[in-house]
Amino acid sequence: MAAPAVESFAVAALRSVMVRVRQAAERSGARAENVRVVAVSKTKPVSLIRDVYDAGHRCFGENYVQEFVEKAPQLPEDIEWHFVGHLQSNKAKTLLSAVPNLAMVEGVDNEKIANHLDHAVSSLGRNPLKVLVQVNTSGEVSKSGVEPANCLELVKYVKSRCPNLEFSGLMTIGMPDYTSTPANFQTLSNCRTEVCKALGINEGQCELSMGMSGDFEQAIEMGSTNVRIGSTIFGPRDYSKKRPN
Repeated sequence: MAAPAVESFAVAALRSVMVRVRQAAERSGARAENVRVVAVSKTKPVSLIRDVYDAGHRCFGENYVQEFVEKAPQLPEDIEWHFVGHLQSNKAKTLLSAVPNLAMVEGVDNEKIANHLDHAVSSLGRNPLKVLVQVNTSGEVSKSGVEPANCLELVKYVKSRCPNLEFSGLMTIGMPDYTSTPANFQTLSNCRTEVCKALGINEGQCELSMGMSGDFEQAIEMGSTNVRIGSTIFGPRDYSKKRPN
């Protein structure tokens, strides 16, 4: 009789993450099934992504275009792919052409990239692409994202001028050391309140994407409906394999 297969460390880590997501959701009074976990697999091999896929997970994220377009065609078509972070406008059509099952771009941080994505979707004849507007809630000069004060203006632009994009919510990337994430997360939540009031929509129609490996539980407790978890699932990243975006 064959010995049972040993569960990979990534699959075991995923199971632990999902338990922690459920517990954080329960603490905040939210429903765990309403929190999306994006398994961010940048620098990780296709084989490891496949292990997590075979365990039942379907939502994955990448943020280097060159790496993304090489890996995605090697994996099942029912994966819900997310592009996470700043996307160069001249790479929009390349990404959309190579990854037809790209479900969301997290996030759009200026009108130029919104226009390029809109035109790329139109030229490829694909369904509207979901996008999150990225807000720089920490004020770091090195970080992409629109200033909180300009968030509503960019959201209105996407909704009124980009018919091939579906505005789905807001996202932010917190401080690297997580020391100021409560303030970061609260700022994004405040932006959502402003956006929903101006657009006349329910807050449930505007996602909040905040929280990564080190702070996703706190992010969920503060209202995040989308968390991006990489190293906690896949292990430390090998940045010697980093590809240019």
